[in-house]
Amino acid sequence: MPQHKGLPNWQLFAIAVVIWSTTWHAILYQLAHTTPELGVTLRFGLAGMLGLAIAAWRGDRLRFSARGHALLALQGVFMYSLAYLAVYHAEVHVPSGLVAVGYSASPLVNGIGAWLLWRTTISARFLAGGALCLVGVTLIFWPEFARIGAAGASDATLLGAGFTVAAVLLSSVGNLAATRNASHRLPFWPALGWGMVYGAALSFVVVLALGQPLGVPGPSAEPAWWTSLAYLSIAGSVIAFACFLALQQRVGPGPASTIGVMTPVLALVVSALFEGFQPVLLTWLGALLAVAGNVLILKPRFRPSAASAAAQ
Repeated sequence: MPQHKGLPNWQLFAIAVVIWSTTWHAILYQLAHTTPELGVTLRFGLAGMLGLAIAAWRGDRLRFSARGHALLALQGVFMYSLAYLAVYHAEVHVPSGLVAVGYSASPLVNGIGAWLLWRTTISARFLAGGALCLVGVTLIFWPEFARIGAAGASDATLLGAGFTVAAVLLSSVGNLAATRNASHRLPFWPALGWGMVYGAALSFVVVLALGQPLGVPGPSAEPAWWTSLAYLSIAGSVIAFACFLALQQRVGPGPASTIGVMTPVLALVVSALFEGFQPVLLTWLGALLAVAGNVLILKPRFRPSAASAAAQ
């Protein structure tokens, strides 16, 4: 789907945002019955097999050299294992909104990482837009910050903040590795599938190393757990990541990561519908600033050129 030459960048962006804005909530159903490590293993194990099945159906090659597999493993270990292990653990200790706020730093982190590695251009417009997004998302979740501040910096809060920072940094490494893999012309769907399989394999090693139980709830006993697993694997992993990585190949790792800024905005609606969240004036002001920041970042480069479309 994301490799269709006629699919505009804004549609790739919108699909990923809509899906990922709901996965924050879906993760909670997984954590209710399994450890973060097993949850990540199952999610990306299923997603990786689906990605490879799509690649086989398309006729893409699935065999790679040892160097090719090393590149795919690098992407998978960081993007689909270590980063998500940190995300799941962060949501154990702090509200998901705080994790979303942390991820709003992704555009700046990815942009700076790309500059350090490849000396890509970072414009004043990009920095200003990124800063505006950070301010906007911070305002959205300011009441949560205020409540935590009033209660004192507990061990759980510090752990959650630490895992959130780790998740953002690890995810950035995975994003940059994916960009490098695209430059090596590794086929899109095989790279996605193998990367997720490698990520799931590492997470499973962690499960075994920690001696965690491998049991899962029965479908009849916990249908919400199985529904969330299917949604996280198919929509939250295969479809959303395919759109994100296709967009990243076109516009670069920094601008594509603004998906991580927009998702908390729609996540407000999900929280209001399913978690009893009550938006206040600061919430709407923050949402407007976040949207304005994304427009500032994406408008100059968001329309694909003929050359970039041909590369897909």
